[in-house]
Amino acid sequence: MDTNEFWSIVETARSKTTEDLPFHEALVDLLARRSPQDILRYQERFDVLHGAIYRWDVWAAAYLIGGGCSDDSFTDFRAGLIAQGREWYERAAAVPDSLADHAEVVGAAADFADRTVFYEDANYCASDAYERITGDCEAFYEAWRQYAADRPATRAETDMGEDFDFDDDDEMRRRLPLLALLFLSEKAVDRTPMSS
Repeated sequence: MDTNEFWSIVETARSKTTEDLPFHEALVDLLARRSPQDILRYQERFDVLHGAIYRWDVWAAAYLIGGGCSDDSFTDFRAGLIAQGREWYERAAAVPDSLADHAEVVGAAADFADRTVFYEDANYCASDAYERITGDCEAFYEAWRQYAADRPATRAETDMGEDFDFDDDDEMRRRLPLLALLFLSEKAVDRTPMSS
């Protein structure tokens, strides 16, 4: 599956998303209409895109937006960026600080809400779709192991860039000035609303 086809599936799922049908369910519905081989190809492209943003600067953005960010949470954040669609994924990959313009991020900063953009369920759409069409919750992982073993190694080691201290506010302001303005301002430091 090439990148354009992958993003077409994601954008179609986004267009079907409603209050009653969250993105991950819409995506599972779409993937479950495809062949098992297509689902594996989707997962392969997902992994490539997911791995491409395994970088310190993206992690720092997640750290600010989430009020902290463990390795597991960063996995969910990267899945969430993919779920935002191609435009936001590519913007964040190029300049993580551009997430300061994302409506949900701005809203999270204003409402002291954590975890916006983090989307755990988006990590499991391929396996959920595979289970739906096979009726076997382990079938995906068995098929994935075989699929990956039969493929040449396509994933290069990710260059995470320069590591830096996410708890150093001055460093975060220097590297992510727009997000820092949202999440490290005097008003945002506590991250809890003032009681009246």
